[in-house]
Amino acid sequence: MKVKKADPLQSKWYKTKLLLQSGFIKRYIPDTRRFSRSNLEQMIYSYGMIYVKPERGTYGNGVIRAERGERGGFTYQYEETVRQFDTFEAFHKSLAKKAGRRRYLIQKGIHLLKHNSRRFDIRVMVQVSPKGAWEATGIIGRLGHPRKIVTNYHSGGKPMAIEALLQSHLSPHRLARLTEELNTLGVRMAAHMQKTYPKIHQIGVDVGLDRSLIPWIIEVNMMPDPYIFNQLKDKSMYKKVMRYRRVQLKKKQ
Repeated sequence: MKVKKADPLQSKWYKTKLLLQSGFIKRYIPDTRRFSRSNLEQMIYSYGMIYVKPERGTYGNGVIRAERGERGGFTYQYEETVRQFDTFEAFHKSLAKKAGRRRYLIQKGIHLLKHNSRRFDIRVMVQVSPKGAWEATGIIGRLGHPRKIVTNYHSGGKPMAIEALLQSHLSPHRLARLTEELNTLGVRMAAHMQKTYPKIHQIGVDVGLDRSLIPWIIEVNMMPDPYIFNQLKDKSMYKKVMRYRRVQLKKKQ
């Protein structure tokens, strides 16, 4: 019986290494390393807050947010459960047990902007157009569930227009410039990845804005959900995303 090889693009670690090969994209990627005791210790002490996430997985499942207290001690949140530890040893032991045999990554924590005290990030949809060129076809905000650390729709996140989420943080002119920057980043990422994987025709780029309004790539999704754009009142992005999607599906037939 022939064993089917795992798709390397399902690995967050592989995608990170691939994107780091681009000097333009590299500056948007937060420090990301494989989970180990030494990496955990270095990163929690360097950054104060980190995310520990499965190397393979979707919908934000298994993501852990960990912090070092100002007066010592460590905490982490998994889904809606928060655990506290007095020592690094106990903290590491608990995380290692939770990871089990699965491969995990550690990523520098980004203190995301908030809207009504809830964290949010941004999804940029990039697709091959009917003419064969990469194009950013949709951009949407994802407002996290108040008791959860991830913003995914499947974890209780709320899709929203980025204008509503960013109006208290950015002027309309600055928002237009940011949107252009994120769209350009998405297209550059897709084109870079296509050099190695010529058959890809879409990506979803999850971007977090920190308190200084600097964008950071949180994750790249190879099978982005197009239906979140249908949650917006303005259906123009949704219609475009679906039109481009139908063209690509037809070409595959």
